[in-house]
Amino acid sequence: MIFCSTCNNTQRTALLLRNLGFTAIPLHGQMSQSKRLGSLNKFKAKARSILLATDVASRGLDIPHVDVVVNFDIPTHSKDYIHRVGRTARAGRSGKAVTFVTQYDVELFQRIEHLIGKKLPVFPTQDDEVMMLTERVTEAQRFARMELREHGEKKKRTREDAGDNDDTEGAIGVRNKVAGGKMKKRKGR
Repeated sequence: MIFCSTCNNTQRTALLLRNLGFTAIPLHGQMSQSKRLGSLNKFKAKARSILLATDVASRGLDIPHVDVVVNFDIPTHSKDYIHRVGRTARAGRSGKAVTFVTQYDVELFQRIEHLIGKKLPVFPTQDDEVMMLTERVTEAQRFARMELREHGEKKKRTREDAGDNDDTEGAIGVRNKVAGGKMKKRKGR
């Protein structure tokens, strides 16, 4: 499970991971309830191996098989860290938690350490291993940004096209529900 700070980051990172060949699925507050439940069920059924979420998933959800929690973006509230990491410790199970910390996150990281009362270990990285993957990740990130941009433009076009002259079945169904099942005649038609 990977936690991100924003809905946009969640969506972009899910696309990036998919472009790298991982089965990732997002879960955030800008999704409809049915899409959120769909994402959650796919992850629970192990049809997707990675769930990317905002803090909407850090509390109150029963997700039994989380082995690793990654804090892609460090939480701004220290207690959110405890809830995020608590996703791994269900029913006596143990798990790992990894938090990405940049030079801008040090103060937030220190607050978390103070709250939990212990110093968290630093995971050493191998520069040569990271550099080998940089080009591939950068390319996947570029594709993810393009997909997000295209998706945003499609949404914009859909809203513009959904004016009064929309005669699709979906629009008519909505009009029927709004008008109590009867189509209202409009002037000028």
